[in-house]
Amino acid sequence: MPVICAANPKGGAGKSTTVLVLATTLAQQGANVTVIDADPNRPISDWRTGKSKLALEVISDVTEATIRDKINAASAKAQFVFVDLEGTASRLASRAIIRSDLTMIPLGGSALDAMQAARAVGLVRESEEDTGRKLPFVLAFNRTNPPPFVRRIEREITQQMQKNELPVLKTHLHRREAYNAIFMERLALNELDPKRVNGLDVATDNAIRLTAEILELLRELKKDAA
Repeated sequence: MPVICAANPKGGAGKSTTVLVLATTLAQQGANVTVIDADPNRPISDWRTGKSKLALEVISDVTEATIRDKINAASAKAQFVFVDLEGTASRLASRAIIRSDLTMIPLGGSALDAMQAARAVGLVRESEEDTGRKLPFVLAFNRTNPPPFVRRIEREITQQMQKNELPVLKTHLHRREAYNAIFMERLALNELDPKRVNGLDVATDNAIRLTAEILELLRELKKDAA
C-alpha cells in the first residue's frame, strides 16, 4: 500500500497540517489510514488524544533505528501510510524517503520556504544516488492565498519551480481558519462546527481536491512503475 512522507528541513513548513488534512480526508472517505508521527513535537499524536471518531491510527514511538520497520508494519495493514518527518535533514528522514512511494515537500509561498524546499529536493536526490533508483517527489504549497488573491511572490516561486522542471501540485492548501481549528479542537474537518469555524465548507472542498490530486498522482506513479 502507498507510503507518503512529508519532508522539509524547515520547521513550520506545513508538513503536519498537510499530512493531517490528507489523512483525515481519506479516513472520512472510508480508507484505512495510518500516520507515523516522526516529528519530535508530536503534533499529530497530540491531535489523536482528542475526541475525533475517525478510525485513524497514529504511531509515534519511532526512531532512526525503527522507522523502516514501523513503515513496513503499517503498510502491511493500512491502505495509506503517511509519515510526518522532523524539520531537519536527518538519517531518519532519509530512510523514510527511501522507503516511501511519494515524498511530499510542503512549503509556503515565501522565498525562505522555497530555499528550504530546494534543500529537501536535494535530500531526495542524494537518496536517489544512494539507492540507484528514482524516488518520486512533489512540491505541495500550503498557507497560500486562494484565487483571486494570489500574491505575486507565490506566482513567481511557482513559475520558477516549473521552469526548473520540478513537479508541483496544482492544488494548494490555502490559508484557512479550519486547518488551524483541526489542531485546536483535535477533530477532523467534517467534525468541526460550521457555526464556530469560518469558511469550513471551502476548506473542506479544498482538502478534497488536494486529496484527489494526490490519489491521481499515486495512480500515475503505480502505472509508470508497472
